[in-house]
Amino acid sequence: MKRFIRLTMAAVLAVGVLPAVVSVATASADVITCSKTITNGFNECGYNYKARVFSGLADGVDRKLDGMVWGDSTYANDHLVMKWNGAWEACNANGYDNPTFCLGAWTTNQWNGMGTGGSSTTAHIKIIWVGAAGENSPYWRAGGYLIWNNYEVIMEQGMADGQHYEGAKATPNGLK
Repeated sequence: MKRFIRLTMAAVLAVGVLPAVVSVATASADVITCSKTITNGFNECGYNYKARVFSGLADGVDRKLDGMVWGDSTYANDHLVMKWNGAWEACNANGYDNPTFCLGAWTTNQWNGMGTGGSSTTAHIKIIWVGAAGENSPYWRAGGYLIWNNYEVIMEQGMADGQHYEGAKATPNGLK
């Protein structure tokens, strides 16, 4: 379970600031590597940077189609949908702690491993920026938990090992 949560959080970190250039994919020994660039539509790995969404097999979230997610095949066949807003990109580009850029930054993950060959694990996660003050931030919501020093998981729930779990349920847990 902890390994799954780390992979899910790493998926969120995969979203970063991108230059506006043409997408390029390279292939080498049965591995397709997708660039981190803005184009119209989805690239081979599942990213649509212009729409700020990833939708595809978790295999592609690390920008490589190689049957693994950061070197682990356990979750490669799971389906993942990630969404993020412009403030998330601006915050990443400007040091992760400037309210001018970061206020209102959010991202979501919807992980589904219930299909054929999947991990039989699901998760739905919402993350917001709260700043370096963490739990003492005016943006903190009771019931969440701190990650990456400047962000709060305001909602996390899913299924693992046949059991429902709830990792965070902040109030409120909606996005703005």
